[in-house]
Amino acid sequence: MASQHDEAGKDGTFASEDLAAEAMAANMDSWVVFDARKTPRAEFEEWLQTYQPSRVSRFGNPECNTEPVGWIAVYGPGFCPEGGDVIGLQEDWERLQLSGRHITFESIKELALNRRVLTGKWLMHLDSGFKVDHAWCGIARAVLEGRVGVAKVSPCCPDSERKHVICVYTDDFTNEEQVLAADSVIRATGVKCLLSYKPDVYTYLGIYRDNRWHLCPTIYESKFDLECVPRRSRIINKVSNAEVT
Repeated sequence: MASQHDEAGKDGTFASEDLAAEAMAANMDSWVVFDARKTPRAEFEEWLQTYQPSRVSRFGNPECNTEPVGWIAVYGPGFCPEGGDVIGLQEDWERLQLSGRHITFESIKELALNRRVLTGKWLMHLDSGFKVDHAWCGIARAVLEGRVGVAKVSPCCPDSERKHVICVYTDDFTNEEQVLAADSVIRATGVKCLLSYKPDVYTYLGIYRDNRWHLCPTIYESKFDLECVPRRSRIINKVSNAEVT
């Protein structure tokens, strides 16, 4: 599962390389994980309350002897760690850049398919406090129930206005039906904010906002339509610029 602190805060002050470095740092720090494959369900609610994202510090607290926390995550009962050849992917990427070929979504998709690096995630950015804690509770329970396989949320950054990011994963970013189904699960938990979908191949290759290849770092965007009856998401494929729902 690729690290993803991508675009948290959306304040426009971070270059692509900075975001990539920050993502790597978060991934390397300790994670707080509830693994439904081996932890009794009876312990879940207490864990959820103990590790509310607004109360867990990204940088830890030396006075309390707590270490930095990169992510808070829930692994569902059917979760299988991602496969794929990431090292081979990155080697192919270096060759692609040296080839002089124009780099597009399709050329990167080809690399991902060849190396079977196909996971991706819906992203949402939420203010610290009740908003992120409430949204995370609903999504974490959906993971526990097996409606999605895995999700994670960034901890809080004290003395910062940066928002939290929640990531809800799918197995295959090329499977549009699967991507849309995950959006439906997220919306069913009560989340109504803007969602963006990013393939993990972009994260592994360091493709973030304001990247040198001028690629949009996300490939779908979901806006919840409050005026539609019944209410539903309106999802845009950002590669083709076509509405898919």
